[in-house]
Order: sequence, then C-alpha cells, then structure tokens
Amino acid sequence: MKRKKKAKRKKGLSFVFCALVYLFLFLPISVIVANSFNATTTKPYMSWKGFTFDWYIKLWENSSLVDAFGTTMIIAIVSTLLATVIGTLGAIGMYRYKFKGKALIDGLLYIPVVIPEIVLGISLLTIFAKINIPRGMLTLILAHVTFCIPFVIFNVRARLSGYDNSIEEASMDLGANRLVTFFEITLPVLAPGILGGALLAFTLSIDDVIISYFVYGQTKTYPLKVMESVKSGVAPDVNALSTLVLIGTILFVVLTQGDLFKKNR
Repeated sequence: MKRKKKAKRKKGLSFVFCALVYLFLFLPISVIVANSFNATTTKPYMSWKGFTFDWYIKLWENSSLVDAFGTTMIIAIVSTLLATVIGTLGAIGMYRYKFKGKALIDGLLYIPVVIPEIVLGISLLTIFAKINIPRGMLTLILAHVTFCIPFVIFNVRARLSGYDNSIEEASMDLGANRLVTFFEITLPVLAPGILGGALLAFTLSIDDVIISYFVYGQTKTYPLKVMESVKSGVAPDVNALSTLVLIGTILFVVLTQGDLFKKNR
C-alpha cells in the first residue's frame, strides 16, 4: 500500500511539474494568439472585448509590416541556401582532409556561436564600413550567412561522425566517378544533417534582431519592425501575423514529423 501511495504521489508530482513547464513555455504564445482575436482597440490590448477576425483583415492593410515580413523571408531563404552549401562543403572538407591549422580552424568555428551577438554585430558593421558596402539587403544576407554557417557545419559534421567511407569505395569500384558518388551516395546519407542545419539556419535568420540592427540600413526585417512597434505596445496586427507564422510552423512540424508521431502511438 505504501509503495502504491508513493508511486501515485510521484506520478502526481511529475504531472504537476510537466504542467508547470508547459505552462511556462506556451502561456506567452497563447497570449499572442488570444490577442490576435481580441476586439479591443485600446493599448496594451490586454483586456478582452470580444472575438473578431478584423485584425487579420487589417493586417494586409499594414503594407510596411507585410513588406518587412517578405524581406525577412527573402533574406532567410537566400542566407539559408548560401550557409547550407558553404557549411556542407566545409564540414566535408574538414572531415576528409588533414592540413596544418585544422585544429585551430575547428576551434575558431565556435566563436560566432559563443560570442555575444552585439560584438559580432559591431564587428560586421565595422567591416562593411571599412570596405564601403552600403548597409541594406546585401549586408543583412552576408551577416546572416556568417552566423549561420557554423550551425550547418556542426549538424553535418555530427552526421559524418558515423559515416562509412567504404560505401563510397564500393560505388567507385562499380564504375561511378567521384561526382556521381557524391550526389548518389554521399549527399543522400548526409541529407538529414544537411536538412537539420538548414532548418536551424532558417530559424536563426528569421529570429535575429541584434546583428540585423547593426547592418540593416533602410531594409527593415520583421523582427526589427516588431521591436520598433513594442515601444508603443504590440499592435493586434503584429499578433495576427505572429499567429499565422505559428500556424505555418506547426503545420511544417506535423508534415515533417508525421511518421515520428505515428511510431510513438
């Protein structure tokens, strides 16, 4: 009886602990979603005045916000593609070849990850000013590629840690050249690591505020636009767009992880 009571007590405490953790994680998100349907027009939009879809309609009238989000998506897509290609080739090169200074380069890859973002932002701003690159879309893309590359390298290199070179040798023994072997054998094996690195780079690019602040010029991204609006209270149309982004993220996770959910049933 005592063991059963202890087991029930532990189960109850575990449930309470998990509930508090999930409440802490998802309460801010639920507030954003709720306020996107809030009919109130008085700031800071925390008092509930009724349910409405008006903010989703008015969202498209806010051209500056929509344009900022479109700019963010363009920067994220371009920087993710560049960072994924460079990071994948860098990870493969670091894995296959031995050369002087390899350990030093390997250690330096962690600097963009652990360095405070404000330091990296100031550094990039100084470089762009020295070589006379006007701040705007180009500097934003270059900055995002810079801090995204290490994350791609780490993901691909983790995949390479269990890689069996014998399958490439078998491919070439059967008549395939190095290029065919790379695209038909190496790339499919590394695909999960490459995809993981690309998704992480895409997320980091969309989310970045501090580094973008130093190099944006006149090209405002969605996070910068939201940060600007926070000074007077987050507007409901910002909540509406954030909710749409959240729904898109959830749909993407469900589509990509659908098989995993089925296996855990």
